[in-house]
Amino acid sequence: MNPSRAAALAFGAALAGCVGVPIDELLASTTIVAELPIESGALVEVARFSAGRAGDSQPGWGRFIVSPFATKSDYALVDGGPGVVLEGRADGSASGFYRRIHIDPARHPVIEWRWRVLQTPVDLDPRVPARDDSPARVIVAFHGDVTRLDLGERFTLRLYKALTGEKMPYAIIMYSWSSDAPVGTTTPSIPTGKIQTIVVERGGVGEWRELRRNVLEDYRRAFGEEPWDIVGVGVMTDASNTREKARAQYGDISFRREP
Repeated sequence: MNPSRAAALAFGAALAGCVGVPIDELLASTTIVAELPIESGALVEVARFSAGRAGDSQPGWGRFIVSPFATKSDYALVDGGPGVVLEGRADGSASGFYRRIHIDPARHPVIEWRWRVLQTPVDLDPRVPARDDSPARVIVAFHGDVTRLDLGERFTLRLYKALTGEKMPYAIIMYSWSSDAPVGTTTPSIPTGKIQTIVVERGGVGEWRELRRNVLEDYRRAFGEEPWDIVGVGVMTDASNTREKARAQYGDISFRREP
């Protein structure tokens, strides 16, 4: 049998297998909310890369697939000066590195992190699909009300599960660095409006930058509804659309109460 036809048949069978699955069972966020307790305290430390050692693994963190057709980006703890940081490298690739965590954004609405872009493709712009890459992204995933998903969004959940074997959360905000798009630019993903990219920085290649966002306010603006619980936080260095190289370093990530 022709390999491409065999792949198409296998995909069709996988997608058919997802058709009868209740939509809430296709959400990764449903499982996380059920399994993990809500974080408490004034400060929630999502990532303490600085407490590790260069070359060590990062317990509790794992890779997530953006597309089964893209090669995977690399992530490793390195000496970042000052201290240990997480470095992401992409070579025409796209995948993320994340941690499952359960946070109430009403209690801890403020996310803080630092990053440094070291290498980037040129002319990046999330509004242009062919240029929608970024050397540095911080990603926040949310649970939500599945009854609010339209038919296209439900199909996207089933398609992603069929293609990757993984489940998606209800909604995602991607805080992104861009070379061209103005800070504040908010753009929906091509496959689903439940993934929104917010440009939070441009320029400053080679410099450490500290960032702070109110995810509660950002979610309301991006999706026009109240957020449910946060179920995952991650980073992504990608260059799959431009087919070029990208490199960035990420410092510690935390959530805190409103000052």
